[in-house]
Amino acid sequence: MTDAPRRLLVWRHGETTYNAAGRWQGQFDAPLSERGREQAANAAKLLAAYGPSRIVASDLSRAADTGQALADEAGIPISFDKRFREVDVGDWSGLTSAEVRARTGNLLDRIDAGEDLRRGGTGETISELAARVEQGALEVAAQLEPGETVVIACHGMTSRTLCAALVGMPQYVAWTSLQGMSNCHWAALQEHGTGWRIAGWNLPR
Repeated sequence: MTDAPRRLLVWRHGETTYNAAGRWQGQFDAPLSERGREQAANAAKLLAAYGPSRIVASDLSRAADTGQALADEAGIPISFDKRFREVDVGDWSGLTSAEVRARTGNLLDRIDAGEDLRRGGTGETISELAARVEQGALEVAAQLEPGETVVIACHGMTSRTLCAALVGMPQYVAWTSLQGMSNCHWAALQEHGTGWRIAGWNLPR
């Protein structure tokens, strides 16, 4: 391991009204709730202590505004990359899981069992999500200097998929073994001798 390992902090956005209501969002541009803005401001203070040099955020407003809270707190630049958007859930956007089950029968059960199915008819598979987020994360990582920390502000499914891709974990293993990322919590990825390692998950818990 290098004496000054590089680090990526993968940060989920704050709460939205859709989150609070248990509704699927996907790439629908739901804004942060008041609670979500408070979460972002509080988390920004903790993340600033890592000394990040910059932020790369999904361009959906809930992630972009979450990232901006840290940019303002730490006085660092922020840029936006649509590759870090949430998985596209097609026509499931706005529905609860109960409503999705009523429309699609056992489709969610098949996804839970490991089938990599397209969400919402016109949406994405996890393989497609993994391909785009890994490409984006590898580009960010390639620009890191020794000892540098960069924050990626993104989404729940995106964060788990991105971390699994970078450490070489099969996506179904990640789905079944990693707790879903809570609103405004983050994962810490740190380089080691052969690649990347998850050094912390669903922080600051």
